[in-house]
Amino acid sequence: MTFSLFFCKFAAELVINQNYMNTLLLSLALFVGVVSPNGKLSVKTVDKNLEICYEQQRVLELADVPFGELTFVREVKDDYRMLEGKRLHCTNVANEYQAPLGQDAKVVMRLYNDGIAFRYEYTNLLSQKQPEEQTVYLIPEGTKRWFMQWAESYEGFFPLNTTYKEKPVPSFSGIFASADGWNNRWAYPALLEPADGVFALISEANIERRQSASCLFNDGERFRVVPAENNLELNGDWHTPWRVVIIGQLADIVESTLVTDVSESSRLEDVSWIKPGVVSWIYWANNHGSNDYSIIIKYVEMAVQLHLPYVLIDAEWDEMKDGKTIEDAVAYAKAKGIKPLIWYNSSVGWVDGAPGPKYRLNKPEDREREFAWCEKIGVAGVKIDFFSGDNQMNMDYCQDLLECAARHHLLVNFHGAPIPRGWQRTYPNLLSTEGVYGAEWYNNVPTFTEKAACHNATLPFTRNVIGPMDYTPCAFSDSQHPHITSLAHELALTVLYESGLQHLADRPESFLAQPEEVQTFLGQLPVVWDETHFVSGYPGESAVLARRYGDTWYVAGINGSDELQMLPTDLSFIGNGFRSARMFADDATGQWQISTLLQLPLQVVCQPRGGFVLLIQM
Repeated sequence: MTFSLFFCKFAAELVINQNYMNTLLLSLALFVGVVSPNGKLSVKTVDKNLEICYEQQRVLELADVPFGELTFVREVKDDYRMLEGKRLHCTNVANEYQAPLGQDAKVVMRLYNDGIAFRYEYTNLLSQKQPEEQTVYLIPEGTKRWFMQWAESYEGFFPLNTTYKEKPVPSFSGIFASADGWNNRWAYPALLEPADGVFALISEANIERRQSASCLFNDGERFRVVPAENNLELNGDWHTPWRVVIIGQLADIVESTLVTDVSESSRLEDVSWIKPGVVSWIYWANNHGSNDYSIIIKYVEMAVQLHLPYVLIDAEWDEMKDGKTIEDAVAYAKAKGIKPLIWYNSSVGWVDGAPGPKYRLNKPEDREREFAWCEKIGVAGVKIDFFSGDNQMNMDYCQDLLECAARHHLLVNFHGAPIPRGWQRTYPNLLSTEGVYGAEWYNNVPTFTEKAACHNATLPFTRNVIGPMDYTPCAFSDSQHPHITSLAHELALTVLYESGLQHLADRPESFLAQPEEVQTFLGQLPVVWDETHFVSGYPGESAVLARRYGDTWYVAGINGSDELQMLPTDLSFIGNGFRSARMFADDATGQWQISTLLQLPLQVVCQPRGGFVLLIQM
């Protein structure tokens, strides 16, 4: 009898017992090879490379792997709750394997249903520098990719390409180029489409103390993981962060929580003070507005009228004019029932010529005193800006800031900072991080005007997959440079983009001139979600996501192109019996088209660079 016939006969005679079946499936996994719990993902060694396959189709290769045969260790199960993110209740399961990596070292690899994670673990280190990274991804020419050229602020575009041959784009971090003139340094996350409809998103997760973050350097088709500077002498046990690849269809990519799945749990016992919310933000329309008490008052009043919980008092509040102080501004906001957030310069990145306040957080004793003062006067959180990249010093400094802020019940938003790598789980007071080319860039250069729609339709599949993103969305009017995305496109971004602190970019006069329905929408906007579903779209072309908060579904879609599009909106997973449905969209003249629906559409006509939001009460 063949194995397959024997197994079928054996399975047919089983009395179904969940625990027994789990054991059986694990045994079968061991027989088949290194696989995910659902069997869709697998890895195998071919010559000296490790092939990562999705449904038996190769999606990515690790070149010249230095470790031996992977052997099964255990089944990993996790069930945890988040305070923000694409889903509040997260569960996952993985098969964990390991292989020797020379003396006193090993590789640990986990196969989840939506991707793989692996790291290198070392023991008995003795006054040793960071071990050399072993990871090289092979990305053949011709592979569709959406890669961002590296910059320490992670503020760049993800253009569609099929080659690594991109001319380097100047940034504050300088230019990184190979001898033949092509850019050769790339940021996370890096999205690939190695086969039609199959995607892989490369990133990393769980940066701990004594570690630096990393990026990709390429030599032709070989993309090496290169950790940033780490000058510590390491002793005893040490391991790298998790190298993460999310794999599957676009729904698997967008809905994945793999970055937090492999990150450490929070050690905070009391998290009742951590309240995500929408923020009234001064800087977009008034770059120097936070040193002007009268302007701050306008944004506080806007928060009151729109029923927003927070106002952010941005840079230069330490230079407030007309005899007023930050204490006066904080007291005014509190008296109006609005919780104030205030800005700090990290003073490790852009310092000379940069705004302040500066040098208040660098030394532990200064940081403790400053955050204690914030807590005393009633500041609810801090925005900390201008970090200097992925090195170990910055990684430890960020964790110092998060831990000190938590002791004083302060929310944190990192700006000009590295991307999220799982700290949103480990330090739940970290509610947002910039690390994105967002609406602030309308203040800087004219480039964004033409690129915004396509870029906006790429971010749900790239940057925002890995964690909260402070894009500062929703500008109906113009800043220094105009925007040509539509009214409904801008509104849709508040739902499409996940961020525990959602900063609304526009000026009070603009928001308060919108229809009452739009103002009410913004005042009731959630920033935490019970679940998130990918509905339709393709990077750079369009994106439609559905997010649930309680018994309300928010469905947001944008058109990333300059042409009229029909965006599929199959919402059958929601079920029948909704109580009400309201649509916010654009008409052909660019004006609001707000309507009540009696049935849910299967597709939405979306204007060029347009958008829509469906608000569905179940």
